[in-house]
Amino acid sequence: MRFSALTQRIAGDGAAAWDIHYRALDLQAQGQDILLLSVGDPDFDTPAPIVQAAVDSLHNGHTHYSDVRGKLALRQAIAGRHQQRSGQPVDADQVTVLAGAQCALFCVAQCVLNPGDEVIVAEPMYVTYEAVFGACGATVVPVPVRSENGFRVCPEDVAARITPRTRALALNSPHNPSGASLPRSTWEALAELCIAHDLWLISDEVYSELLYEGEHISPGSLPGMAERTATLNSLSKSHAMTGWRVGWVVGSTALATHLENLALCMLYGSPDFIQDAAVVALEQPLPALVAMRDAYRQRRDLVCECLADNPGLKALKPDGGMFVMVDIRETGLSAQDFSNRLLDRHGVSVLAGEAFGPSAAGHIRLGLVLGDEPLRDACQRIARCAAELMEAEARG
Repeated sequence: MRFSALTQRIAGDGAAAWDIHYRALDLQAQGQDILLLSVGDPDFDTPAPIVQAAVDSLHNGHTHYSDVRGKLALRQAIAGRHQQRSGQPVDADQVTVLAGAQCALFCVAQCVLNPGDEVIVAEPMYVTYEAVFGACGATVVPVPVRSENGFRVCPEDVAARITPRTRALALNSPHNPSGASLPRSTWEALAELCIAHDLWLISDEVYSELLYEGEHISPGSLPGMAERTATLNSLSKSHAMTGWRVGWVVGSTALATHLENLALCMLYGSPDFIQDAAVVALEQPLPALVAMRDAYRQRRDLVCECLADNPGLKALKPDGGMFVMVDIRETGLSAQDFSNRLLDRHGVSVLAGEAFGPSAAGHIRLGLVLGDEPLRDACQRIARCAAELMEAEARG
């Protein structure tokens, strides 16, 4: 039987990137001692008041169809939080609730991109980006961002890649996989390019509440950018709610209308009881969130400290997020070969940088998703793996 061309556009390297993670899960299920650092799933429980709100909502019978756009109380909570954090005036009509930021990205792409359009994306990029943009027939134009520049995009490099076919610029800050964040001056320069060339800006801000150094800038708050910016966010990382699938888009009312129409024929609304829990997540003071954020910062510092001065390794300290990139080029192996060796011989699962694009070749990404002692153990194993390779190379 034949399949559509879409099936080819959504397959490829991004889908294959998770193979090592699935292999690690299989080894762990067989009883092997495996430390999983390959996926950004928080090891914390969702804070209890959020869980209780969902339970209460279920008991109250909130199990029927909900507003396709997202219930008003949740959209108001999202608008209020976004305005408070960014300074951008937003009301509920500019918010669309979707099933996580991944779904939000897919929906925005479908609503702003046509076949043949080009979208400029900082590379290395999150592994699903290329398939998402390919699904609507658009072409990804990568802008390499090197570790030597802290994995930060340069506006001049973006400008050099703009063509008459360019329709959008897609960036996430803090960046996944590197954790780099963009300063205000960079965002202002990028905003000027978007305005001058009539481009959409797709701003993925899912790690904005896990920023440890610097100031988070939401580009939709900059002059002239509100109407052309689609801001994506979610509760997955900041609230340890990856499995709840709560995400949203903040944009113009016109974009919100198109997103609603797409959601109508695809999702038909998020579960009411999950949305009730999300309102609590956004509106109640939750000390657990501060504790989680502090823990991620401490884990970042622990990893950088543990890997410092180890032959063949250079940890790149991120501004935010829940990952650390480690340069392993001196070991002589590709990141994929290093990752396979690390899993097979030392029981640690990480993602190879090549999964995110050629600019991350020679780097591995490890998640800050274990407690201090397991994370320290993982770093020691990574250091041993690198030391073995360096010693073998020295012996010739």
